[in-house]
Amino acid sequence: MSVFPFVCSNFHATRLYEIRPVDVGLSPRMPFFSPQATRRAPTITYLHIHECEKFSMGIFCLPPSGVLPLHNHPGMTVFSKLLFGTMHIKSYDWVVGAPSASAVAEPSQTAQRSEVRMAKVKVDSNLTAPCKTSILYPADGGNMHCFTAVTACAVLDVLGPPYSDLEGRHCTYYLAYPFTKFSGDEQVSIPDEEKDKYAWLQERDKPEDLVVEGALYTGPVIREN
Repeated sequence: MSVFPFVCSNFHATRLYEIRPVDVGLSPRMPFFSPQATRRAPTITYLHIHECEKFSMGIFCLPPSGVLPLHNHPGMTVFSKLLFGTMHIKSYDWVVGAPSASAVAEPSQTAQRSEVRMAKVKVDSNLTAPCKTSILYPADGGNMHCFTAVTACAVLDVLGPPYSDLEGRHCTYYLAYPFTKFSGDEQVSIPDEEKDKYAWLQERDKPEDLVVEGALYTGPVIREN
C-alpha cells in the first residue's frame, strides 16, 4: 500500500510543496470538478485524509465559481497547498487594539452579533498552481480567509491543531464590509489611500448556500510513527 510522503511526527511545509495531484489520487477530470448548472452556489467536495491530536488533513475540491466563504482558524496554524487550477484568496488579520463599531446586518444576511471588528487585508490576489504553500498563523498571515475558484481547483489543507468545539477552536464565518462603512473609522488615523487595505468583519451564521459534501479519499494512506 502506498504511503503519504510525510508522517505525522515529521510534517514540514517543504514536503507539502512537493505534493502533486497524482500523489493524492486526484485528477481535474473527476466529476466534482465539473461546472455545475445550478442557481445555487456550486457544491464543494471535501476529501478527508487524516486527523490526529496534532493536526487534520484534507482536500477541498472546488468546481469553477465554487466559494469557501470567509472563515477563521482560531489558535491554529494552517498550511494550504494549491494542487491545480487558479484560486482567488482574500485574507485578513485582526488589527490589535483597534476600536470596534456598531453595525446592522444586511437584510439578506444573518449575523450573530451586531459588533464589527477592524481587520487588515493580508492577501487579495489570484494564485495559480504550481505555487508556494500558503501558511497562516493564529495572529498573522491571514487567519481569516475566503477561497473562490476562478477555475476548477483543489487545495490541500493541513490544520494544526484541528478544529475542536470542546477546546474553543470553532469555525466562525464573517461578513466583510468596506472600512468607510461604519463610524468607527473616524477613531482610526489611516490615510485615505490606505483605507482599501482595511475592513470591518462581522460574525455571521454559516451561509445557507454553502454545501460541502464528503467523498471517499482514494490516495495514499498516512503513516504514523
